[in-house]
Amino acid sequence: MGKVVFITGGSSGIGKSIGEFLHVKGYKVYGTSRNPDKVTGSLFPLVALDVRISESIKTAVAQVINKEGSIDILINNAGVGITGPLEEIPAEEIRNNFETNLFGPIEVMKAVLPQMRIQKSGLIINVTSIAAYMGLPYRSVYSASKGALELITEALRMEVKNFGITITSVAPGDFATNIAAGRYHAPLLKSSPYEIPYGATLKMMDSHVDAGSNPLEMAEAVYSIIKTHNPNVHYKVGVFMQKFSIVLKRILPDKVYEKMLMNHYKL
Repeated sequence: MGKVVFITGGSSGIGKSIGEFLHVKGYKVYGTSRNPDKVTGSLFPLVALDVRISESIKTAVAQVINKEGSIDILINNAGVGITGPLEEIPAEEIRNNFETNLFGPIEVMKAVLPQMRIQKSGLIINVTSIAAYMGLPYRSVYSASKGALELITEALRMEVKNFGITITSVAPGDFATNIAAGRYHAPLLKSSPYEIPYGATLKMMDSHVDAGSNPLEMAEAVYSIIKTHNPNVHYKVGVFMQKFSIVLKRILPDKVYEKMLMNHYKL
């Protein structure tokens, strides 16, 4: 108890739920937001941080270390969604997604690791997505950026184990948050050959989020990971079929799994 927790993207959605849960449990929680002054009613302090800007990351991490003397747990939660036919997503939006979902979390880990090495202890939890385990139609960039973070987690976990630092990932399925409102949607173009299938898939994705699980489930899962002596490499949190889809991908032939996904999305 009393351990210092640093959560990126802690002003709303899953990050806010995790922060509030851990705050009530007695942890010293610091969340981040690009505009903390605009956030009201937070149960824990919010530090200004934009994961796309290296100096912003270094400043925020140093601020917490200078105040508390340590960062015991990093929860790399900040991320953004993106949808669209790959052919029609502007290159700058693809780069922005990778800056936020991959390069940003990497830079946050790099900023925190020196302090954790001094402490000879630390836990890093990277929030990815069940979409990271499969290439989903019209979510290619999102699947790729989150999938890359899963592999970074696996590799870095082995690199820092001897320093007493543990790294793991937790992949949520669909949760009832504001991610759909905040993600980039490639516009539905009337002249596009993808107009009908992309439009139908977009409606399906939004309905899944609207009917998603309570973010409190993610908070409870993260708390359980923190309390685990030797955490696993990966965790998945979601309804049964979402988690089972990962199992099916492992055991089914590629074309069979592809057909299953296409049937699901009515493509």
